[in-house]
Amino acid sequence: MNNNKKILITGASGFVGFHLIEAALKAGLEVFAAVRASSVTEQLKHLNINFTTIDFSDKEAIRKNFEENRYDYIIHAAGMTKARSLDEYNNVNAQYTQNLAEVADAFQVKKFVFLSSLASVGPVKYDDETGVAENGKPQPVTDYGQSKLLAETMLARIENLPVIILRPTAVYGPREKDIFIWFKTLNTGLEPYIGRKSQWLSFVYVKDLATLAVKALTSETQNGTYNITDGNAYGRYELAALSKRILNKKTLKFHVPMSLVKMIAGGLEKISSANKPPTLSLEKLNELAAENWKCNIERARNELGYEPKYNLESGLQETLKWYKENKWL
Repeated sequence: MNNNKKILITGASGFVGFHLIEAALKAGLEVFAAVRASSVTEQLKHLNINFTTIDFSDKEAIRKNFEENRYDYIIHAAGMTKARSLDEYNNVNAQYTQNLAEVADAFQVKKFVFLSSLASVGPVKYDDETGVAENGKPQPVTDYGQSKLLAETMLARIENLPVIILRPTAVYGPREKDIFIWFKTLNTGLEPYIGRKSQWLSFVYVKDLATLAVKALTSETQNGTYNITDGNAYGRYELAALSKRILNKKTLKFHVPMSLVKMIAGGLEKISSANKPPTLSLEKLNELAAENWKCNIERARNELGYEPKYNLESGLQETLKWYKENKWL
């Protein structure tokens, strides 16, 4: 990849953003990290990157930023994962994406990679052997998923912009904070589950996702939508089993009735502040308790050359080591 090529990475201060930056630097790109004025950027200070702040609600502000920096590529990873309403999700996850993409189109950006989510298509029934398919009928079960689907629809209307849409499943790795809550719980010796239904889960290690996103910038494929996992499906107990083995922990496994979890989630929604939606909500339960999140990644393999290097065990080895070394666990 050409050393002089400039890339704008949005959501740069986030968990995935950090790894995208590392992958882009490794590929020899000049990185412009889009961060909010309020973002914590301490973890990025040692990296050889340029910081920029863009108001994605203002197309003129975006245009001025592009005029100044003339980006060759964009990876759009910024988004809202917790919000109070569908309108709030749609504004940030869909409208901001459209604003950025329309300006990118006007400036003839070479490739626009959008990090969507498997939530945009939603889960399938447990006995569905195919799993979640790229060309299946989208049935998102959360407002977050609906907002990502709307963003995908908006991008499809911008005819001349080369857009690659990646739909990662649950992403984990160093610096991740949501699945980390599960590791923290296991580390205390507790292993709770919601209800007793069987589940198929899928995961992708953040470094594999970041490597693919950067690789997609120069792929021959100009447009396409791809579901992204590590290529495996896991039973509901495998994440805990592997984590316990790595952490050398014994746990008390127990199942909490769905009715009780719904009461807890409803209570958390009522007492949480307007500015900080709860980590566990009634809506989030639709994803957490879904029966089947497995999917086929052959399309990404064939068209983008995607070859995940990590399965869940090797990814967890690296992740849990990082959490311990950095005193998170």
